[in-house]
Amino acid sequence: MTTIRQRKVGKGTEAAEDQPSEEKNVKPDGKILSDHTGGKLWNILSITVGAFFAISLGLLTSVYVATLHENDLWFSNIKEVEREISFRTECGLYYSYYKQMIQAASIQQGLHGLVYDNKTESVRTINILERMNVYQEVFLSILYRILPIQQYLEPVYFYIYTLFGLQAVYVIALYVTSWLLSGTWLSGLLAACWYITNRIDTTRVEFTIPLRENWALPFFAVQIAAITYLLRTHLQPVQERLTLMAVFIATFLFSLTWQFNQFMMLVQALALFILDCFDMLPTGKVTWLYIIQISGLLLVCVLQFFNSMILGSLLISFNASVLIARTIQKNLKRGSLLNRLGKIIFHVLLVLCLTLLINKFIKKILNLESDEHIFKFLKAKFGFGATRDFDANLYLCEEAFGLLPLNTFSRLSDTLLFYIYIFVLLLMAVTAVVVAFRNLSGSNEVQFVEAVEECTITLKPDAAYNLIHTILFGCLALSTMRMKYLWTSHMCVFASFGLCSAEVWKLILKCVHLYTSRRTHVMKYSLPIITLLYISYKFWPGIMDELSELREFYDPDTVELMNWIKFIRSMPRGLLKMCTGSCSPLAQTT
Repeated sequence: MTTIRQRKVGKGTEAAEDQPSEEKNVKPDGKILSDHTGGKLWNILSITVGAFFAISLGLLTSVYVATLHENDLWFSNIKEVEREISFRTECGLYYSYYKQMIQAASIQQGLHGLVYDNKTESVRTINILERMNVYQEVFLSILYRILPIQQYLEPVYFYIYTLFGLQAVYVIALYVTSWLLSGTWLSGLLAACWYITNRIDTTRVEFTIPLRENWALPFFAVQIAAITYLLRTHLQPVQERLTLMAVFIATFLFSLTWQFNQFMMLVQALALFILDCFDMLPTGKVTWLYIIQISGLLLVCVLQFFNSMILGSLLISFNASVLIARTIQKNLKRGSLLNRLGKIIFHVLLVLCLTLLINKFIKKILNLESDEHIFKFLKAKFGFGATRDFDANLYLCEEAFGLLPLNTFSRLSDTLLFYIYIFVLLLMAVTAVVVAFRNLSGSNEVQFVEAVEECTITLKPDAAYNLIHTILFGCLALSTMRMKYLWTSHMCVFASFGLCSAEVWKLILKCVHLYTSRRTHVMKYSLPIITLLYISYKFWPGIMDELSELREFYDPDTVELMNWIKFIRSMPRGLLKMCTGSCSPLAQTT
């Protein structure tokens, strides 16, 4: 039994909001002096400081989780077999393919061993690159072989340091997303601090390093940051093309590294679909995002030797159905309120019917049933009938696929994250309803009170997308605990955005008839700073105690078992056959 015992030894900057774009100084002689140069320098300084904090917090997070991993296992002092044993269950399986590629006589031979693998499943030869998302292990092993680092860095350290390094990318992406939404890097700073102090609920990379989600979620965060920037108004054509390229690359890498990619992107596609129906996003950009999702998934399908499960995914069927339905209903966004509501209902029904038909047709052509256990699992989980399917029942028995425990919210509340998140979520949700009604009714004909009129300013397309994103992934996390890491990290972004957004505070102050520009700026900066001081005061001592606690990996029984199996494998096959009646070393262990 394994135990852990005590060790014996641009545009979204503060300056962009603070700098008056049209104000000019007038001298007595009538000459007008522009503040453009001074404002530009302040803008550059603000971006530089914000970028410095983003990179610094990303690197500190990487070092933090690496230190926790070292302190928890004394990884640098234990034997190689103990290091490998620490990669439990599926983690060890994924790492084994990296090790296999490293130990192969050549890269070609290593790839051949993965394509024609007869060691993973008994009496079967399977294609690992088709069945599993292990291209990251392949790429990392090739990189280790070609770089001149073998004498200085062991393969296992190159592997885990890469994963810890991706945490820096993850935190920077969250920081940038919050910065883009609020217009101030103080929001990114708060989002990163919340991510670190809520580490138990935002990541588990320090003790499940090779899990697919630890590879994929940093790229997903980069994709969300790129989409947030893409949905900003007044982008130049070059900026838009470069951002679309960034979205595609991040989407492709996310899809390549996680087996649940199609389900996560389906939720994302649903968010885009809802917002597009209510005319809250630019239709052209939404179309590009649908196409990017399909093309990224198809490229992964090619790399995975035309994996039929990808071709039969609901995401491809849904996105294709939306694009087809849109060509059929070209006047979806015209007409009166009731007329448009009727068109939206018909549009939704049309998309659902087309999705089911296309998906059924693809599965019929490909004779595909490999993902049926997932739908059986969902049916049984939500009480629509029991199932006798083994895989579905296995998922039902796993705690990770159960409901989100209630103590999660108490932990998130300790850092004030959950309270602020709920406040911002309710405010933005009400705003979204008003904006949706206004869009459907025709804003020129409907009179609103002053506070409601501000909604069109508060709920910009990028904020609207992140609102629906956090709602849908929140529902997913509540139903399936394993998916909470998709929600809690974005929770940090959304809560910090609401607390630091001048437009949010402008709306709140106008609703209570206390609005002035000065009060808006005071609220925008003072509350985040107070929150940061509270987090530092309450959690910094605990983080220091955590970093100073030293333990070590201790599992002598499993180590002895692994050494015994290695010894059995080294014996002559003829001797094994003569003494035991079988040449298989595994037969002797049973």
